[in-house]
Parts: sequence; structure tokens; C-alpha cells
Amino acid sequence: MSKTNISLSSLALQKFKKNIWGVFSFWVIVSIGLISVFAYVLVPDNSKNANQMHLSIHSKSPGFKVKMLEVPSDIRDKSTFITKLFFGKNNTTTEIPISDYKVENEKLIYTEYASDGLVGQEKSLSLVAFPNHYYKNFIKERIFIFGTDKYGRDYLSRILIGARISFFIGFVAVFISLIIGLFMGSLAGYYGGKVDAFIMWIINITWSIPTLLLVIAITLALGKGFWQVFIAVGLTMWVEVARVVRGQIIGAKQLQYVTAARALGFTDFRIITKHILPNIMAPLIVICAANFAAAILIESGLSFLGIGAQPPMASWGAMIKDHYNYIILGKPYLALIPGVCIMVLVMAFMLIGNALRDALDVKT
Repeated sequence: MSKTNISLSSLALQKFKKNIWGVFSFWVIVSIGLISVFAYVLVPDNSKNANQMHLSIHSKSPGFKVKMLEVPSDIRDKSTFITKLFFGKNNTTTEIPISDYKVENEKLIYTEYASDGLVGQEKSLSLVAFPNHYYKNFIKERIFIFGTDKYGRDYLSRILIGARISFFIGFVAVFISLIIGLFMGSLAGYYGGKVDAFIMWIINITWSIPTLLLVIAITLALGKGFWQVFIAVGLTMWVEVARVVRGQIIGAKQLQYVTAARALGFTDFRIITKHILPNIMAPLIVICAANFAAAILIESGLSFLGIGAQPPMASWGAMIKDHYNYIILGKPYLALIPGVCIMVLVMAFMLIGNALRDALDVKT
């Protein structure tokens, strides 16, 4: 029996490897997942939520360069290494974009950066503020690869950190929908009768309410926030899982292996969890991949409406909301970059879902 399972798994893996778009989508998802986890290691601005604002350099084009003066502070960042790795560091230094500087009478005289050909204000700072008076280590040329947003924050850093919400909401939403959907669908499909009628009544009512409207209602009930959105999206996606599980179990419970399990005196819980569910995993995997994509789109819509992840947290949907008017103001990339990121991630999940469907289909 184990040899048959291994051979079927190997056959499905071989079929999946032959699907070029499926393999490509798999590595895209893995890459975005790694970026989401280790974003603060990769981003130029590793402060919490990449929220270092510089209003004097707002809405700059990709590749913009400027000298940045970092004024050290007596306040020490007490964050641990793990906290900095996954949540960023506390911003204890003051960053000032400058256009020029000089040293006179033990003072650093600098000119603040001003755009549109204007001359910035000239200010001075005592060299005592710098360790050992060595100020040059605190003046660095900063390159903004994706430019800056309307608040002067590094756009590349915001994009990479914003991948976290779009990526992890898929996992949380699918996990919640699987728990509820498997439970409700298993009860309805296995027992039938009044139990099936009652659960289908709940499913039909939930299905009749527009998804976005239901998510908004749940979000408003739970409150605005990061985890509230995750829970709200998960609570609206279980109906698809429940319907698939119900249909699969109705067909599977008539098969001989289920009849044999009943004859051996196994409990209903064991029959469902140990015998039926492992044999209907193929359609579940496919619908989970589709739910990943749906969860990402729903979260982006909520963030665009302002009831998703709240500022200063980076979110692709919120970034589109903040900059959609720039499409007609000559800087469309501020809205297009997060939009393309959402499209790529959703497309990757849809393609890998199609590839898994073909690989797990025993008829092909």
C-alpha cells in the first residue's frame, strides 16, 4: 500500500515539474515568502514599518540620490536581535536630507535639501554631537531605487515590507477557512439529513451576502486592525471549502473502503479524519490555492477603503489608495508598482493552483 502511495505522489510531482508556469509560480511564491519573513534584512530603511519620513524629498522619482545627515541620539535602541530581524529597529537617529555642508569653528554647517531649484535653510550643529567629532561617518549618499512616496519614505522598503500583509493574510485566511470548512462540510456530507439541511441553510445565507460587504461588517464588528482583517477574511471564505468537502464526502462515503471501516467498528471521527479526508485532499489543495489569491485581493480592497491594515503599517492596498491620484499627476508608478506586485502574487497562486489541479488529476 505504501509503495502505491509513493508511486502516485512521485507521478504527481513529475507531472507538476513538467508544468513550466507551475514551477515558475512556485519559486515566485517562495521568493515573496522569504522576502516577507526577512524583509527588514533586505530593505534600505529597516526602521519599524519603514516609516522614516523626509517631507523635503517627497514623491521623488526612482533612482533619486541625496546626501543624508544622520544625527545620533543618546537614546539607545533596546530591541533584541530577533525583534530587529522580524519587526525592525526603533528609530533613534534623526535623518536630515542635505544638499551641502562644511565645517567651521567646531560646527557642522549644512544646507537642508530643497526641491524645485530652491535653496534650503542653512543650519549648524556642534561636532560634539558626533562620536570623536568624526562627522563624515554620519553623512552618506542615499539612493532611493523606487523613489519616495508622498511622505518622503523609501518606496522600495515600503513595498518589500508591505508584502508581509498580502502574503500572510493568505495563510491565516486559508487556515481559518480550512478549520471551519472541513468541520461543517464533513458533518453535512457524512451525516446528511437534517444536519445537512441545516448546514446548507447556513452556507446559502453566507453565500448570498456579497463577500466584500460581509468582510467589512465583520471588520467593523471586530475593530480596525491587522489581525482583525485576517480573521474577517478567513470567516468569509469557509463556505467554498465546506461545499467542496461536502460534495466529496457524499461521493466517498459510498465507496467500499468506508463500508469496510464501518464494518470494523471504527468511529465516525476516525472514518472521516483517517480514511475519507486523506482521499479528497486533491480538490482541497486546489481550492486553497484559489482562496490564497482571493484573500490577497480582498485585503487589498479593504486597505484601499481604509479599513484594512492601519497606518503607519505598510500595505500594498493602502499604498495604492495613498497614490492613485498620482496617476494623473505625472507619477503613475507610485500606484502602479504595488498594483503590479498584487497582480504578480495573485497570478502566481492561480497558476500554481491550475498546475496542482493537472498534477493531481488521476484521469490525465
